[in-house]
Amino acid sequence: MSSRALFTLFCLAANLSAQSSATLTIRTTEPGPKVQRQIFGQFAEHLGFGIYGGIWVGEDSKIPNTRGYRNDVLNALKRIHVPVVRWPGGCFADEYNWREGVGPRSKRPVKINTHWGGVTEPNSFGTHEFMDFAELLGAEAYVSGNVGNGSPREMAEWVEYLTSPAGSLADERKANGRPNPWQLPFFGLGNELWGCGGNMRAEYAADVTRRYSTFIKPPKGVKVMKMASGPTDSDYHWTEVMMRDASRHFDGIGLHYYTLPGNWKVKGPAYGFDETAWAKTLAATLRLDDYLTRHSAIMDKYDPPKRLWLGVDEWGSWYDPEPGSNPGFLQQQNTLRDALIAALNINLFVKHAARVKMANIAQMINVLQAMIFTRDDRMVLTPTYHVFDMFQGFMDSTSLPHTLQSPWYSKDQFVLPALSASTVQDASGKILTGLANTDPNRPLPLTISLNGRTPKSLSGSILSASAMDARNTFEQPSALAPAPFTGGKIEAGSIRLTLPPKSVVVLTIE
Repeated sequence: MSSRALFTLFCLAANLSAQSSATLTIRTTEPGPKVQRQIFGQFAEHLGFGIYGGIWVGEDSKIPNTRGYRNDVLNALKRIHVPVVRWPGGCFADEYNWREGVGPRSKRPVKINTHWGGVTEPNSFGTHEFMDFAELLGAEAYVSGNVGNGSPREMAEWVEYLTSPAGSLADERKANGRPNPWQLPFFGLGNELWGCGGNMRAEYAADVTRRYSTFIKPPKGVKVMKMASGPTDSDYHWTEVMMRDASRHFDGIGLHYYTLPGNWKVKGPAYGFDETAWAKTLAATLRLDDYLTRHSAIMDKYDPPKRLWLGVDEWGSWYDPEPGSNPGFLQQQNTLRDALIAALNINLFVKHAARVKMANIAQMINVLQAMIFTRDDRMVLTPTYHVFDMFQGFMDSTSLPHTLQSPWYSKDQFVLPALSASTVQDASGKILTGLANTDPNRPLPLTISLNGRTPKSLSGSILSASAMDARNTFEQPSALAPAPFTGGKIEAGSIRLTLPPKSVVVLTIE
């Protein structure tokens, strides 16, 4: 950021320093775009203990399981109604041959995971295991195809194996234990083609996308949304070229953006950080707002009706690995700061609901900003899991426009709004608002007004703690968990409340 821009920000913060409270006005009679349930999607890659030991332990494990899937993990994920799961990667997908993961497990080849840790990949969790896992969860499957070193034929045959009701590949699937085809709502045309998926130029990637898409032919009457490999961060040229040259050949495009408190070489610790790192990390999260705005504008130029989905199919925090762990396993703790990161991102997805239709947090179990940690037969729910739980009512809701006036929170050179908010109406007519107080030191008084409605009752939940890096561990698995929020009241047709410092609150207004 330039010195002039910094000066402008500081002046703005100084001018608003007298404003110590926030106001939120919700325009209840102006319904906006639908908030797709898929923005609460998950991402499960063959990485570290994400699959093996996290989701899959095998039928012979002493850990309680259903057909090899951990019961505790299954039940926890069912409780938050996971809508969609992206698999098998990530960079792992760029070298994955689906045929090595079907058939009797004892005959599947053991490979080396060249991307993540150099460990052996037994291929015991393959197509059948993933698709059955999605069915057990009641989630949609988002399968990432191998464009990196796979062929169009290999990809086409995978889709046929998954979806065909008859034919030789359907017979092979039946012989492997699955008579009926699976539902395949989403199929990825590669992953990160600009990086581990082939280090392609945008122009070449657009041509490759057109070619591979041509051979994805589901049966008549079966809809498979083709998701193109989109940009990272602010690579607007990538989006421009893909939309200009290939948008007729896909149904959506994925954006990847990770929140880093440092840089790719030294990312910073997951806990034990100071307030400057807190502010820097949350400010980095909010950069996604501008990225979504500008990528959406490019898509609007080529797709005014908004037929194509923008999916943020990799997002979340990325820190230095847990000390003593395999650095290729991307294990990191999950703290209250990550809960704020999750809430800020969800609020942004709701804000951009006209274009953002899916998002997949990285990752589901034991990896990066995980929802769940497992160790042997124990399981821990993270603060991020609790935020997803709190926001469940936003799935398939209708966004409501609002006007937000907030004081600023600043620390050193980092300045950001103290309050982040999103507002929706669910199918029953209740109004939900997701709130995040980014200031770790000061409570924030808030007045909420409803244009067109009179509030009758108020309830909610809150996630907060005294320490910025409060977290759950295997020794203290419930140190940080949501509690009922009772700090609000209805007065003269408005709602008045005070948000504690560093808190996430979700309110239900009737």
